[in-house]
Amino acid sequence: MNDSAALGTVPGTNKPKRKRVRVQTLLSLYLLFAPTAVLLFLFNYIPMYGIIIAFKDYSIYKGIFRSDWVGFEHFVYFLTDDKFWSVFQNTLILNFYDLLFGFTSPIIFALLANELYQKAFKRVMQTVSYLPHFLSWIVVSGVFYSFLSPETGLFNRFIGLFGVDPIFFMTEPGIFRGILVFADIWKGVGWSAILYFAVIAGIDSSLYEAAWIDGASRWRQVLHITLPHLVPMITLLFLLRLAHLFSIDFDRIFLMQNPLVYDVSDVISTYVYRMGLEQSQYSLTTAIGLMQSVLGFLLLIGSNRLSKRLTGLGMY
Repeated sequence: MNDSAALGTVPGTNKPKRKRVRVQTLLSLYLLFAPTAVLLFLFNYIPMYGIIIAFKDYSIYKGIFRSDWVGFEHFVYFLTDDKFWSVFQNTLILNFYDLLFGFTSPIIFALLANELYQKAFKRVMQTVSYLPHFLSWIVVSGVFYSFLSPETGLFNRFIGLFGVDPIFFMTEPGIFRGILVFADIWKGVGWSAILYFAVIAGIDSSLYEAAWIDGASRWRQVLHITLPHLVPMITLLFLLRLAHLFSIDFDRIFLMQNPLVYDVSDVISTYVYRMGLEQSQYSLTTAIGLMQSVLGFLLLIGSNRLSKRLTGLGMY
């Protein structure tokens, strides 16, 4: 007599029940996801039909579908425009600095914070580091302009104690890019480190105990235990960051720049703002945005394949 007969049950009778439970579970998850999917479809996918104005001489009076076709005229225009290549270069340079310093700062911050022994101080420091994230760039730009003011700025008063003449840092082209990168780090380092803190918190403490018993220093524990656990998360976030290599956040640049530093701070997003909203060249700016999206997509796919081939890690 088999176990099913001994228990008085018919073989296979539990399968419909398990299937019903699974369907109910999936249904509840789909219902939770439904509002997000609807909003995503309404505001991200439906407006995509407007991409066609990149290939038209768009007129607000004729509308999208009645405007005249011009093919790749707008693409040829900005690709042969010296000003566009200047802002394109500035975008790449600033993104390179953001990757070099802004992307690595949260990793270093998470590793250093993890080495703190006093848990109370560690929590306070993490909380304080999160706060700037909730400040708008309007507030942040005002803080930096006030702090670096040549007349009343605290930094200029400090260097004045050593006999250094006041410097208006916000108008110095050689310094301004560094200020932009530092402002982004100050605002986002704590918030960006949250994912790394979560990964570190999930590492088995017995690994550190075994390493300590074997005589490994704190540096070697970080190098051989903590960092290897962070590599998958670092790889994922790095690939996502690469997808935005040809674009940069508009608010930070627009609110902190001024005419004296346009040569080093004018980027694609501010160029599109001027050409689109100030000069009403909607087709041209749409063509630029389409090019950014295509380049970002190709870079994401290519870097993901390269990462999987070299390290075995990727987004999918």
